[in-house]
Amino acid sequence: MKFISWNVNGFRALQRKMDVNEWLKNTGADAFCIQETKLQRSQVDFQTADYLQYWYDAEKKGYSGTAIITKNKPLNVTYGIGVDEFDHEGRVITLEYEDYYLMTVYTPNAQRDLKRLGFRLKWGQAFTNFIDRLDRRKPVVFCGDLNVAHQAIDLKNPKSNMKNAGFTAEERQDFSELLDTGFIDSFRYLHPDREGAYSWWSYMGNARARNVGWRIDYFVISERLKKRIKDAKILADVRGSDHCPVEIELAL
Repeated sequence: MKFISWNVNGFRALQRKMDVNEWLKNTGADAFCIQETKLQRSQVDFQTADYLQYWYDAEKKGYSGTAIITKNKPLNVTYGIGVDEFDHEGRVITLEYEDYYLMTVYTPNAQRDLKRLGFRLKWGQAFTNFIDRLDRRKPVVFCGDLNVAHQAIDLKNPKSNMKNAGFTAEERQDFSELLDTGFIDSFRYLHPDREGAYSWWSYMGNARARNVGWRIDYFVISERLKKRIKDAKILADVRGSDHCPVEIELAL
């Protein structure tokens, strides 16, 4: 199974930049997991003959939002994590299949001056509890923009960003605690020492051309699936957003 995840920074904006349907067809992906759709479902025209579509919009228009476009019909679909405080921004969709769960996730950003760090950490704990409950039933594959660079190797300038959103000690610890419940970062499992592997670049300062970036987009899987990883990639050459897609191939 091949899954692709992409924070598109506005799905309608992406459609103006590329033929999303043709690109998806060419990837051969079994599922395309999207973050930051920035729309209400009624605002987008996207026809996919070979795929089913599941969208979860934020209540605030033009903000956040997720979607999963999949070839395989799930047994069940869940929107949110079942905690009202965190389920108004369209951040999590879970598809249940016979042998695993597939999730798209858009983690809240702690924001400039860390004004939303408290909310971000509370959300992280609630999300960890949610996936831990799922993992007890069957393996979990979740992906998306997790808004954290976990290790110093995961961003170009770690020393100057230690007090900035996405690389605070608190956010990194939150992600470590999530992994400690029985999950692995698939890319780092395969490529523990690979430097310069980033999935997001600022629009400022010609950052993408200079590869001054952060790796904040992940495929995280239940640890018992690690021997089923066939490949994990960062598709850095794919343009259309300030993020690039990430991909995993699993023997499921």
